[in-house]
Amino acid sequence: MERLKEALVNLEEVKKQREEHARHEAKDTKQKEPRASSTDPEARKMKMSDGGYRPAYNGQLSTEVGSGIIVGVEVSQAGNDTNEMLPMLGQMEERYEQVPGQHLVDGGFVNKEQFEQAKKDYEVEVYAPLKEEKKQLEEGKDPYKPKRGDGPAVAEWRARMGTAEAKEIYKQRASTAEWANAQARNRGLYQVRVRGLRKVLTVLLWYALAHNLVRVSGPARCQGQRCQG
Repeated sequence: MERLKEALVNLEEVKKQREEHARHEAKDTKQKEPRASSTDPEARKMKMSDGGYRPAYNGQLSTEVGSGIIVGVEVSQAGNDTNEMLPMLGQMEERYEQVPGQHLVDGGFVNKEQFEQAKKDYEVEVYAPLKEEKKQLEEGKDPYKPKRGDGPAVAEWRARMGTAEAKEIYKQRASTAEWANAQARNRGLYQVRVRGLRKVLTVLLWYALAHNLVRVSGPARCQGQRCQG
């Protein structure tokens, strides 16, 4: 009964989120009836790697380049990563009283407003792939020039990603962030046996501690202060 009552509360939150998303996207499309899980009311239906949809949480790990140490852990109810970068930077500032000078993220984190705020609040240089970069080049367009509506930080990001140096730096993301995520899978972290945001976060924190213990018990190989999500 308690879980069903909580599911009804979360159902209202889901409705509000969908309405806000529809307003933001300015689309007048028919929305499916929102649903909430009676098993885990705080979970949200998300698209999984196999193409299916299931109740889930969005787990975030931020990893230091070179050492492979996990420096940030977060769990959210968002089905995508577009608003997840700033909370992670804020967490790192709170934990370590500093933020990385360079932040490497994948295409799912690309968000103009977040890029501008990251530059304004933290002086962070963001490295992320440009949308349809290859296609634009094939069409004779310059993907590295500022676009209409770009702020200064976004314009800098576009120009930065056109340099050979930035492309070499970004290659490090695969061997750090993707590697850390793959390690989690290899160690069996596919599902959690708990319910609720706080408990799921606890599981990820325990995992991060174990991961870091394994890393520091071996030879230290730190290469700079780049962190990534």
